[in-house]
Amino acid sequence: MTNDTRPMHGPRRPPQRGASLIEVLVAVLILSLGLLGMAALQSRAVKGNISSGQRAQAVMLSHYILDVMRVDRENARGGQYNTGANFICDPTAFAGANLADTSRRGWLTSVKQNMGRADDNTTCAHIACDADFACTVQIRWDDSMSGGLANQTFVIASRV
Repeated sequence: MTNDTRPMHGPRRPPQRGASLIEVLVAVLILSLGLLGMAALQSRAVKGNISSGQRAQAVMLSHYILDVMRVDRENARGGQYNTGANFICDPTAFAGANLADTSRRGWLTSVKQNMGRADDNTTCAHIACDADFACTVQIRWDDSMSGGLANQTFVIASRV
């Protein structure tokens, strides 16, 4: 009787060293899926950052025009800053040389430059003051490029 515990058939295999090709391919696949996930996460974060920046600009610019109206209180209370029933998308619609028209033209130009493109018709604004001196400022823009709504609107109301 022999003390050899090896099977009697076939050649003896050497012990395995290193990783097989399949193990390497699986590891590369898992790594690449993780990297793609991180890239998608980074892309969403950038879009969210752009969208939140536009909302912050809407808040700041709305407060700005309300402050301008408070400085020119008599004209604001007289309806000189009102833009009518519709949104205004073209700054040249305010062609007058008085303080209200000059302020609205500069303000709407800033809105378009900071929140959209100067040549688009999706970034628009509306100002309405009633007889009780309660004024509403609305800014509308297209937020679809950064994952938001195509017709995003910010509204603020204040007394002047």
